[in-house]
Amino acid sequence: MPIFRTENLRFLNMLSYKDIEIPRSGMTFIKGPSGAGKSSLLKLFNASASPSSGSIYYEGQKLESLDTVELRKEVILIGQSVYLFDESIEENFKLYYSYRDLPSPDEETMLYYLRLCEADFGLLKSCVSLSGGEHQRVYIAICLSFLPKVLLLDEPTSALDLETARTLLKKLKEFGAEK
Repeated sequence: MPIFRTENLRFLNMLSYKDIEIPRSGMTFIKGPSGAGKSSLLKLFNASASPSSGSIYYEGQKLESLDTVELRKEVILIGQSVYLFDESIEENFKLYYSYRDLPSPDEETMLYYLRLCEADFGLLKSCVSLSGGEHQRVYIAICLSFLPKVLLLDEPTSALDLETARTLLKKLKEFGAEK
């Protein structure tokens, strides 16, 4: 059974999507020209947006029948613009965990995810001083540490140089294959 499946999906009565199935394992890339609806499709998959018509199935269940808060814990969408608090990297981990009523990960765990995401800047570094690409990688590290079933990445390498982008995608693919 695919993790996602769509039928006759339309968004804002402007975008029509072909019926698709996304397999449960591996990485799936969605490509197309600017304005084709890629970002909208990702928002539909984690119920940040609702379709005009058609159906989306997540693990065989109609998306509209699921609790959206619980769904978004399993299906995390990292958009093109990410938000970090004007605190240290460590404090950002702790704040995001507190919003989920979860205990904060230990330092070793935080550092592991930062290294995995090519964001090994140290836990005490202020997020105010990070570049856009560094913000993006720290945010991905935090989200990945929640171990979601699905991580939807909307242009995750847009603010990165080619070498860092390739390394990040390679590490994410390897991490996904292990889990």
